[in-house]
Amino acid sequence: MSSKILTPDIISLEAFCREPREALARAGQGTLAVFDQNAPAFYAISAERLAHLLTLEAQLAKPASDVALEAPFFDDAAPAAPIPAPMGKFAMYQGWQPDPEFQRMAALWGITLSAPVTPEELSSFVTYWQAEGKVFHHVQWQQKLARSLQIGRAKPGAQTHDINALGQPDYKVFKGFRG
Repeated sequence: MSSKILTPDIISLEAFCREPREALARAGQGTLAVFDQNAPAFYAISAERLAHLLTLEAQLAKPASDVALEAPFFDDAAPAAPIPAPMGKFAMYQGWQPDPEFQRMAALWGITLSAPVTPEELSSFVTYWQAEGKVFHHVQWQQKLARSLQIGRAKPGAQTHDINALGQPDYKVFKGFRG
């Protein structure tokens, strides 16, 4: 079974058990992969690396905006906390949203969208990619959404077809037929 090693520094379990502090001190990023019988058993991290990771996690937990609106404007509405985009690659999840500047960013990528993404289009996109299980960065997901919208909206009749519309009868009588 193959597995991805997330650090360039590795050590055997026996060597780690003999001198764990020295091994961590020699690790370049403060992260060490410990192998047992030529397979990764666990990761060891230094106290400094742990402090750094906890700081990053705390920053991600903060809301993306520090704008506070006065309560009288929203007496009945519950405050909605912004969901920050996950760092790094992630699988598509329910509730994913493109950035507020999505249309402008799509234009920078060469995709002109005449209208913002509709809830139906977004739901269809999220549902499809959830089933696929692929992982991409947030910007890559937005690029995929923009390309999907461009292709979907370019199909003939994509915007005009209404399945509930009734057809109009044709009353024209062709030559040779009685009417």
